[in-house]
This record gives sequence, structure tokens and C-alpha cells, in this order.
Amino acid sequence: MDEQGRQARAEEVELLLQWLQQRSYLSEARLVESRINARASRYGNLRIQQELRQLGVAPDEEQQARLKDSELDRAREVWQRKFGGKAPADAASRARQMRFLAARGFSSEVVRRLLRGEDD
Repeated sequence: MDEQGRQARAEEVELLLQWLQQRSYLSEARLVESRINARASRYGNLRIQQELRQLGVAPDEEQQARLKDSELDRAREVWQRKFGGKAPADAASRARQMRFLAARGFSSEVVRRLLRGEDD
């Protein structure tokens, strides 16, 4: 394909992208909402925000507030599924539970509150 053919193809792609965006088939807001809905039941805010940054998008203020408000409850659900809701018996099991939740992207504050049994 020559240079003119490549330019014509690039213009066609650009027009297609514009058409998709105008009709809301391609939307950053929908991408963010979809990713949050897919990940919220298994991961914490830190992990979700990292994935969104990798995609080059960010949640709006309302979405961030919803995630923050629900993080303790979401962490509790993940913790109960994994550990059966049993408080750690010793320091080693406490450390293991903390590492697991931190690896899932839950903040250290939420992890501490959860394992201390603090409810809000």
C-alpha cells in the first residue's frame, strides 16, 4: 500500500471513531462504569484505579465517592468468601489475611478496620 492509501485508511479510521463516539458506542464514561462494575465485587479502590489508569481513563468524583463509601463492605465480602469470616487466630494468619486483602487493592486503613472488627 502506498502513502496515499495509508493516509486514506487513517482518515477512514478517524471518521469511524468519530461516528462511534457521536452515537455513544465508544465512550470513556461507559468504559469506566463497566470496569468498575466488573471489578468492584472482587477488588479494592487501589486496584480498580490502577487498571483505569492503565486504560488511560479516570472515574469521576461521584464514582470515586461510591467506591470509597463501599470499600469496607466490599472488603468484608471478599474476606468472608476467602476466610469464612473467621478472625485471625495468630499473627501469622493475620499477616496472611492482610497481605491477601492488600494484594486485592484494598487500602491499609480498610484492611486494619476490617480485621479489628470495626463497623461503620
